[in-house]
Amino acid sequence: MDQPSLPSHFLRQIIEDDLRTNKHQGRVITRFPPEPNGFLHIGHAKSICLNFGLARDYGGRCHLRFDDTNPGKEDPIFVASIKEDVHWLGFDWGEHLYHASDYFEELYQFAVDLIKQGKAYVCSLSAEEVRQYRGTLTEPGTNSPYRERSIEDNLDLFTRMRAGEFSEGAHILRAKIDMASPNMNMRDPALYRILHQEHQNTGDAWCIYPMYDFAHGLSDALEHITHSICTLEFADHKPLYDWILDQLQVPARPRQYEFNRLNINYTVTSKRRLKLLVDNKIVGSWSDPRMPTISGLRRRGFPPAALRDFCERIGVSRSESCVDMGLLENCVRENLDATAPRAMAVLKPLKLVIANYPDDQEDFFTLANHPKNPDMGTRQVGFSREIYIEESDFMENPSSKFFRLAPGKEVRLRGAYLITCENVVKNPDGTIKEVICTYDPASRGGDAPDGRKVKGTLHWVSAQHCVQAEIRLYDRLFMVETPGKDADFLTQINPQSLEVLPHCLLEQSLATALPEDRFQFERQGYFCADRLDHSSRRLVFNRSVTLRDSWSKITG
Repeated sequence: MDQPSLPSHFLRQIIEDDLRTNKHQGRVITRFPPEPNGFLHIGHAKSICLNFGLARDYGGRCHLRFDDTNPGKEDPIFVASIKEDVHWLGFDWGEHLYHASDYFEELYQFAVDLIKQGKAYVCSLSAEEVRQYRGTLTEPGTNSPYRERSIEDNLDLFTRMRAGEFSEGAHILRAKIDMASPNMNMRDPALYRILHQEHQNTGDAWCIYPMYDFAHGLSDALEHITHSICTLEFADHKPLYDWILDQLQVPARPRQYEFNRLNINYTVTSKRRLKLLVDNKIVGSWSDPRMPTISGLRRRGFPPAALRDFCERIGVSRSESCVDMGLLENCVRENLDATAPRAMAVLKPLKLVIANYPDDQEDFFTLANHPKNPDMGTRQVGFSREIYIEESDFMENPSSKFFRLAPGKEVRLRGAYLITCENVVKNPDGTIKEVICTYDPASRGGDAPDGRKVKGTLHWVSAQHCVQAEIRLYDRLFMVETPGKDADFLTQINPQSLEVLPHCLLEQSLATALPEDRFQFERQGYFCADRLDHSSRRLVFNRSVTLRDSWSKITG
């Protein structure tokens, strides 16, 4: 087959070698196996793109399988969000949607087979005793006193465990491997435990549940997975993965390959930590736009194509590394620069009155929706005697390098006219109420008829042709590069991670924006209509990224 036109890495080389030698009869079957105990995050996006991408590129298929072996932490809400995230990223599992719980009967019979072979036993130690008997990294473990139970007794106890005769913690089923192994995962690991909990997929049919390590490899085998791709933290689990498959008659023999997980600075990607952020109400939800969850990034306005581009750029290797958040943000900027229509929005409005502009007059200017893409069309922007500009675009006592509006200075209103500041009207407390200007009627379109040079160009909105919106300015959630490294990560939250501006003014064309529509607000950044809160009655836009990376200036 033709070589994929994507950067090569060791997993591609493995697959290509397997195809050359017909190792799996020419098949490439991968899987993405999330546990439905939380929302997916940016690290999962890398795994999704890798597993689905490899299957696509080599003419295979990728399964979506929920490793749902821990009912106390799982929820149908997480299942639905995972499906939605995978689809949003641009991938589809077709008819190949599975659950580890689909195989509970087969997994049980595999466990029975291990017992019959004398390779698994029912252990009645308490959880604390199991930990004590396990040993340490430098000291071997000690055999359980129940390790030599007879096969008959083990089968009887395991059957009664399934029947619900015992309370939680009374017994576990353990593999009989080697309590002196230097790999802690091989010291008679647990295969089944008793949990009197209803399962989100199987209801109350079971009261014993397989451990993840036991169910995972066998599920791969039952689905005829050829390349079981996981992150490096599972490398120490590989001997157990192989041991279980080698003891049993399985329909296929998958192989596990590990790659580097995605570590990204100024954020956390541990589900446990993400849950703490939600539970402690530091963020609003799993889909808060400050969260590194896929649903949070989507709500913030990150396009799926930008996430796929990012996952491709960071590459795949066997070495752990940390990726700079700026790379992800740059992928977003590059995508939105090419695809987002332009619009004008004033976030902190300052009123301008154009004294020589007739009260009853209005103008409409035709502005391009994208300066580099004529196919994106144009829009009409209204103009009137009263307009609004950004507070920061006016300075009463400017420095010599301030080229925006100031007393006696002339500036260009983007696509409209040249104006000159004539006076300032103040409130009783000394704050500026409004700025009085005059305009040059001959400068329609923003160019001086006599060719005079004007340095400053401001964005603006007309008081008669604007809509009000809430703008949410999001920034990175943490102030430190590696949250939790030297202190409790909950104490390292960036207090400026969210600024809400409730009374922003936008050009009228944005009144019809739909949830998840993305725009470049000129001179402001890239913004997205909030997918949950935005409506025709309440306009809410989230800042996705600034126009250029300013984080180094903030932290420097």
